[in-house]
Amino acid sequence: MLDAFAPRCLSAAVRRERGSMKESIHRFEARAHRTQVVRLWHRVFGYESPHNAPQFVIDKKLAVDDGLIFVAEAGGTVVGSVMAGYDGHRGWIYSLAVLPEYRRRGVGSRLMRHAEEQLKLLGCPKINLQIMQGNEAVEAFYRKLGYQTEQRISMGKKIPENISRAEPSASSNGGPALGSGNSGAGGGPPSVS
Repeated sequence: MLDAFAPRCLSAAVRRERGSMKESIHRFEARAHRTQVVRLWHRVFGYESPHNAPQFVIDKKLAVDDGLIFVAEAGGTVVGSVMAGYDGHRGWIYSLAVLPEYRRRGVGSRLMRHAEEQLKLLGCPKINLQIMQGNEAVEAFYRKLGYQTEQRISMGKKIPENISRAEPSASSNGGPALGSGNSGAGGGPPSVS
């Protein structure tokens, strides 16, 4: 099996093989997907702040146990993921990520449709998401999916006593919990904060 995090200089035969693989989208399973999703998020988002550390975010999400993390796999390799949330009032999309070599194949759109369907089943009347300012490629991606810019100011407040648990530390599954920040680093769509 090819390593999804191998250099981008792939042979034409490998590119054809990858192009012919059909990605399957299904619910995230910690044991099977954690390490690959952590690596995917590091590669796509370029994390720098502890409150967005992939291990920390995944642990917090799994503690809620709402089943709203999904992965796209091709040949046993995670090539994309999306995390969603629903609080009974609004749905949210977080951390949509697709490996660069799998972009522009519909993987991100299929992950979004899957997350939207799951939120609809929960009775969600509206879905929100946030995009880092200046990331026009990601904005265009979401516009094609029917999302519109709303006149809002996004504000946040960090809770230091809960973030301290996200500081770098060894993890039993997936290596160090490195600090992260959803900067949109990685050169393009899709990334959401």
